[in-house]
Amino acid sequence: MPNPVPLNNVDHHDLTVAVEHGAAHGDAVNQVLLFPNEFEAAQRDYPILFRRDDRGGVYAVALLGLDPDDNLFLGADGTWSASYVPAVRQRGPFAPDPSGQGVRIDLDDPRVHRDGSGEPLYLRHGGTAPYLAHVEAVLAVIREGQAINAPLFAAWEAAGLLRATTIEVDLGDGQTCAIADILVIADDRLDALEAETLATLHRSGALRAAFMASASLDNIPRLIERRQRRHGA
Repeated sequence: MPNPVPLNNVDHHDLTVAVEHGAAHGDAVNQVLLFPNEFEAAQRDYPILFRRDDRGGVYAVALLGLDPDDNLFLGADGTWSASYVPAVRQRGPFAPDPSGQGVRIDLDDPRVHRDGSGEPLYLRHGGTAPYLAHVEAVLAVIREGQAINAPLFAAWEAAGLLRATTIEVDLGDGQTCAIADILVIADDRLDALEAETLATLHRSGALRAAFMASASLDNIPRLIERRQRRHGA
């Protein structure tokens, strides 16, 4: 069971964390939650798609694979072969504190140690170690992303920029797969935006995010190539 506690430099001065990825850490998934403030970095590697939650709200995902539970960026050696790892997978055993301040760490996560293996969280003579500083920056991305998520997608919906679709993918050797129940940027509507709407979206950053999400779909052929290499096709 998870055992999240507020992190502090008194009780946890000797903690270290193994920086690794794997199925045991929840990384063997073909989609992962993504926030709009990650689109610029993420669109270099992943197709960015959108889904609706149970309440009709919109959220973004990075597509990692074309088969269930298959992350094509995850290596058997615990590496993640992309220029950017989504924040919810970068954070490891850490999470933002519900108070909005500080960091929580799951002491029962297998990556957390007290035997000196892995990256230290605190410097020997006090102060934050570089790895913990990195984690704090990742958690700041998550906090910011959670704050801008709903307003950005509401602006897109008001402008009619999201279109429900199913993407049919030819995997080669007669195999196909369908990515269903998704939303994508409607490029024709994006191109036809009126000046006032265009200006409003530009000022909020929503326009730039839309262009990045649209461009990210060019990564689907690269995903197919990764899959073919992995499966020897």
